[in-house]
Amino acid sequence: MSDALEPGASHDPSTPVDYKYLRYETHDEGTIARIVLNRPRYRNAQNRGLLVELGEAFLRAEADDTVRVVILAGDGPAFSSGHDLGSSDYKAERDPGPDQHWSYTCTGATHDAVESRYHQEWHYFYENTLRWRKLRKITIAQVHGNVFSAALMLTWACDLIVAAEGTQFADVVATRLGMCGVEYFGHPWEFGPRKTKELLLTGDCIDAEDARALGMVSKIFPADELGDRALDFARRIAQVPSMAAMLVKDSVNQSQDAMGFTSALDSCFTIHQLGHAQWTYLSGGKSPVGTPELGLPDWKSAPPVERADPYRP
Repeated sequence: MSDALEPGASHDPSTPVDYKYLRYETHDEGTIARIVLNRPRYRNAQNRGLLVELGEAFLRAEADDTVRVVILAGDGPAFSSGHDLGSSDYKAERDPGPDQHWSYTCTGATHDAVESRYHQEWHYFYENTLRWRKLRKITIAQVHGNVFSAALMLTWACDLIVAAEGTQFADVVATRLGMCGVEYFGHPWEFGPRKTKELLLTGDCIDAEDARALGMVSKIFPADELGDRALDFARRIAQVPSMAAMLVKDSVNQSQDAMGFTSALDSCFTIHQLGHAQWTYLSGGKSPVGTPELGLPDWKSAPPVERADPYRP
């Protein structure tokens, strides 16, 4: 991996970067950048290395004055299955040794279990997502397959969402891990308050058509045309003068913030940490989430997520 991914590295867009977990593409003479999550074997589960690289890639696009629009996509059968909870990469980057990721040696990582998780999740799950929401470019999430749990955070950080037919959106951490939802708790703003409660308490999903009806998804394209159609959509947005585009983005974001968006997310992040603290206590320090030993189903063998059907209990 390039040194450009280490702390304090330059984000000069002319500096070559050797990404391990994603691809960075430019289109239309550099006016559109597409960042592609590239862990298809794990359905683009978000390990620490991927998230740090993603932050660097967003900064790279932001630093490039030629770029007008940034598309965030994923390789393989799914946009993202959420946070990585157990791959070999995840284990290697956490544990001391030659493959440990530098971020597990700082930013609160050396504190006790509860305090460490509080700081680490703030830096690498929450604050980074808030920062990406404010990126000085228009961003489009190009999603397909499963968009589960932490994948929602990446999707919601973007200004616009385009989805392939058949895409499913769900947050299963309440039913499978005993948590209140993911760290960036945008659910009530994206799903609506009652629908959020239903989806979290059942673990059910909504599909692309449902999401469009809620105003969350802008466009739905055939799966085999998603990449090309997303690029066409980005071309339309790129025609808007960059200053006007930023004023539109800031006007909407600041309107949301005036209604309490960021304050609510701050509060819910703290509530999320209370959930981790509870499970850490109940498990005797062995687990920050619910486990089968503590009465939760085994998420590794959980049945497929079902669509929230208004005519089915």
